[in-house]
Amino acid sequence: MRTLCASTLIGELFVIGFAGLVAMKDPDLATSTVWTVCGIAMFLCVALCGVITRPGGVALGWALQIALVASGVFVPLMFFMGAVFALLWWASVHFGRKVDEAKARFAAGADQPDAA
Repeated sequence: MRTLCASTLIGELFVIGFAGLVAMKDPDLATSTVWTVCGIAMFLCVALCGVITRPGGVALGWALQIALVASGVFVPLMFFMGAVFALLWWASVHFGRKVDEAKARFAAGADQPDAA
């Protein structure tokens, strides 16, 4: 699960950076505010890569997905991109857990001697 989720988060890091560049064009938003918010979100993406397997890591990832979708208020394309990354996040968590379970079953089977 860790690899899939981390890949999604790193992809989000780049999308947040590009969204920050687009948001700078909005005259109602201060450049310092845009980069403070984007910088915090980008830092969270990297930090979550390290804590994704710890308790609450997946929930923090979901909070980041919600914030990414909500950023569509300032950059309308982020409604779409946020939804795409939320779907990728779900797939990463869902299929990552299945892969982890399969690895655990395989490891448990490898520990047992052959019955033949």
